[in-house]
Amino acid sequence: MAILSIQSHVAYGHVGNSAAVFPLQRLGNEVWPVHTVHFSNHTGYDTVRGTVLGADLVRETVTGIGERGVLPRCDAVLSGYLGDAAIGHAVVEAAAAARAANSRALYCCDPVMGDHDATGGPGGLYVKPDIPDLMRAAVVPHADITTPNQFELELLTGQPCAALPQIIAAADSLRRRGPGVVLVTSVRRDDGDPDRIEVLARTAKGAWLIGTPRIRLSHPPTGSGDAFAALFLGHYLKCRSVPAALELAVNALFTVFEATDRAGARELCLIDAQDALAEPGRRYRCHALAQ
Repeated sequence: MAILSIQSHVAYGHVGNSAAVFPLQRLGNEVWPVHTVHFSNHTGYDTVRGTVLGADLVRETVTGIGERGVLPRCDAVLSGYLGDAAIGHAVVEAAAAARAANSRALYCCDPVMGDHDATGGPGGLYVKPDIPDLMRAAVVPHADITTPNQFELELLTGQPCAALPQIIAAADSLRRRGPGVVLVTSVRRDDGDPDRIEVLARTAKGAWLIGTPRIRLSHPPTGSGDAFAALFLGHYLKCRSVPAALELAVNALFTVFEATDRAGARELCLIDAQDALAEPGRRYRCHALAQ
């Protein structure tokens, strides 16, 4: 499989393409990374150096890839952190170009915008204020798969997502706008176990929920959503089953969190846990929800 991944890049740590490319490669995929920013590290640190790369550079890079005659081999486009609203339009154009060359190509959009804080508090945005409107109106509707976290689902739909019925209703609302598959990550709901964290998958065929114990890391790492989107997409391209890919992605990421916890690290220990990316086992299972 070949995947065009359009996301941020950091030299140190694992967010954006630095969290997505290696897992996809470890699953046996050819990955063509296109960077939307080039930073020294993610913005959660006290200092960050680097620059946002403009939409024209993204377009030029995708055009250059197309000139190699390889877009008909592109099985999927994955997007994440944009850095600038104009880049969102370039991403949509790239997905359209991939689909024009290969009608079976999928577009998986991770609508990176913000999150609740690590304790389930209000959290907030960590992107420019015009990004939510762009995601809502111009990017997510073009996706086949989208992977918002609970906070981002609320932003995209304007609906409360505190309890499971509300989360399902919001996922259905988002599906009606375009994506056939909605995966809601980092779910900590009022009607759930506070010691577990969950992912909900919603498609036209049903809904599935999977939970794992919450590992309360001393430095909750950034980039887990980026890694999850890549892992789900990589496994889904192989098995074409939403619940199966969901289990594989969640179990793989849980193993990464275990390795990160053991190391006391601030960054995801993707390299230490690399064998689990491809062969995660299934300690935790998803279950279908009643319709």
